[in-house]
Amino acid sequence: MKPTGTYKIRYQQARRADPIAPDADDPIEAVIARVAGAERRTQRIVESLCEEIRAGGEEISLRVRRVFSTPREIFRVEVDRPELGYQRTTLLGREALESLLEIDDVRAALDPIARSA
Repeated sequence: MKPTGTYKIRYQQARRADPIAPDADDPIEAVIARVAGAERRTQRIVESLCEEIRAGGEEISLRVRRVFSTPREIFRVEVDRPELGYQRTTLLGREALESLLEIDDVRAALDPIARSA
């Protein structure tokens, strides 16, 4: 039994026979596959945030703040849905934040004037 307060942070799947998987002997292919996987994960997070903001409608509270500027810009995105008693905090890099802010519904949730109009 695990002691209280311990959580598994990273889940590693067993390597499966995948025709698209990189060759284990080629380190460059392995790095490219890891970067591509990280990009897909980031895109899924941005899509999830977007869906949550759209589902929140007028009652949603959205805040974006810069947490770090060096060595890399990191932003904290807070989504608050009081009707559900729910708050989500996500850390995003600049590129992920820009792709999130390209969506009109997200921009409208950030702009209080657009919300009241």
